[in-house]
Amino acid sequence: MRCAFRPSHYVSTLGHLRSIHAVASRRWRPLNCGAHDIGHARHYLPSIPRCQTANNAITLRPYQEESIQAVLDYLAKGERRLGLSLATGSGKTVIFSHLIDRISPPTPDASQTLIVAHRRELVEQAARHCRNLYPDKLIEVEMGAQKASGLADITVASVQSIMSGDRCLKYDPKRFKLVLVDEAHHIVAPQYLSLLRHFDLLDGHEEACTALVGVSATFSRQDGISLGKAIDHIVYHKDYIDMIEDDWLANMSFTTVHSGADLSKVKTANGEFQSDSLSKAVNNDESNAITVRAWLAKAGSRKSTLVFCVDISHVTSLTAMFRHHQVDARFVTSNTKPKLRAEGLETFKRGEYPVLVNCGIYTEGTDIPNVDCIILARPTKSRNLLVQMIGRGLRKHPGKENCHVIDMVASLETGIITTPTLFGLDPQELVEDADARTMKGLKEREREREEQAANSSSELPAKIPELMGNVTFTDYEDVNDLIEDTSGERHIRAISPYAWVQIDDDRYILSSSSGDVLQLGRVDGKFRVWFTQKVPSDARVNSPLMRPRLIAAVDTFEHGVHAADRLAKEKFVFELISKNARWRQKLASEGQIDFLNKSRDDDAKLQFGDPSVTKGRAGDWITKIKHGARSRFNRIVSQRRQADKVQEKQKKKARVRVGPVAK
Repeated sequence: MRCAFRPSHYVSTLGHLRSIHAVASRRWRPLNCGAHDIGHARHYLPSIPRCQTANNAITLRPYQEESIQAVLDYLAKGERRLGLSLATGSGKTVIFSHLIDRISPPTPDASQTLIVAHRRELVEQAARHCRNLYPDKLIEVEMGAQKASGLADITVASVQSIMSGDRCLKYDPKRFKLVLVDEAHHIVAPQYLSLLRHFDLLDGHEEACTALVGVSATFSRQDGISLGKAIDHIVYHKDYIDMIEDDWLANMSFTTVHSGADLSKVKTANGEFQSDSLSKAVNNDESNAITVRAWLAKAGSRKSTLVFCVDISHVTSLTAMFRHHQVDARFVTSNTKPKLRAEGLETFKRGEYPVLVNCGIYTEGTDIPNVDCIILARPTKSRNLLVQMIGRGLRKHPGKENCHVIDMVASLETGIITTPTLFGLDPQELVEDADARTMKGLKEREREREEQAANSSSELPAKIPELMGNVTFTDYEDVNDLIEDTSGERHIRAISPYAWVQIDDDRYILSSSSGDVLQLGRVDGKFRVWFTQKVPSDARVNSPLMRPRLIAAVDTFEHGVHAADRLAKEKFVFELISKNARWRQKLASEGQIDFLNKSRDDDAKLQFGDPSVTKGRAGDWITKIKHGARSRFNRIVSQRRQADKVQEKQKKKARVRVGPVAK
């Protein structure tokens, strides 16, 4: 069927174009139009004044050009679903808007581009960049009451609007060379998957002509859902630490403050705290007063502080606490009207007041370069959320030396992500005025020490009680001290909802009542996940367990935990492995106490009914014993003796005596 568009319908006025678009969006769909008709209609579109802004020449930074070239190289290889991992403040919108003209149409008719985001601010920002960059292209927005025709050179859409009703049907997949997704860590959400399916980028995507490029600063998901459903290759990565070192982003200073909030009863969902439950724990006068006092002590002279809260109630309470201390603080929430929100943000950017409080409004995509202080007043289990919040202060700005991040750390026993974890440090570390380079340097020294221990015949575990100063070691007087030390579990349980147990440096165990075992460890620079199943009772074999099966080998500890957790969710009963399971708080059983007492070397036997020994804690100790705690302790003792001998030799060499100097 040939489309009813005719040249006479097109005149050089924007008003008539809108009328045609309204009719097109109501009746005609490009799916039913012939190539000749669309091409004929497009012949007349360049005469229409699409944008009055002159083209702004932008010189791309080296890494921006490198990322674009990486996409082009992979497209040349025939790949079609690509990801760009770029730090907040790297200019992701600049990169993907420049990418549009660099990608050639795969077919003569496939020249259109669709940009998709999940927030109004992101949609408006992308549309603004494209209009500045491409004044000769037709650019439309599909969001809320704004309805695009489906025929524009570039369409910028909110995923909620384009997937509402049948609005997606006017976009013919065969006419699109490129689909760009901003904040692409959301890309496996149901609405995005439906959109990708419409563009033939899911099932049978190998034959699709359209290219998919997703851009994000946090290419992982807290819920563990694999991004591999939508993205095949991360073709370029630029970490924010590297960008700080290269002076593309502002330096940061970190301070962690114990708020004293008790999170032990806070409910979780999909690996993150539930907002209502979390708000009840942290939104009180005591915690809010500590937050304000910490800001006054550490950042009271800062010009532009952005505060992240849990919910609207927390926002209003904390704002009131700032004002009670004579600080001009204002807030925005999801209930704030868009016009008032925009006006409030502009006055904040002009420096007319020092503190802006929000909950989730400015987590992603908002450009506020003047921010020179971030307050994390909400605990989180999500590394992605933490990075997104901190990222609001990374952009450089005239007169801005750095950004001070104040992390209000709640109880660590429940497992939270804190700023030190972004550098691979233990989440329980308290830091004060430490910049990114210092924290990275500490991690590098810690890694060197681990490598030296791995290359020696034995090992010495270490903990770092302070960020600054000398490194001190944890000495275990006996094997029972080692077994009962649970500090090693805090880091992994900050990431995972499950009761992982550390059995050695960089080695963790998660076991089920059936005898199946998941193991996570670092080998040859990779974090590897093995799954070992129990042999069926009727099998005629000597070993009770099958051979371990390698499940994943990834570059980061967090990705290793998420890979293991996905399998645990499939294979294990959640209630039996959950770190927050109710049974873990009950008193240890008599059988557990007997087993532990048989393994103890001293006379201080554990007592049945001791409230300090719960089922969960006893179970963790038993796991350590079964997986070689005694052998580990013997190695530690041997290493300690060797270290003592070396230290004594060094003391002798450093001793100064009166008399002739030895030749």
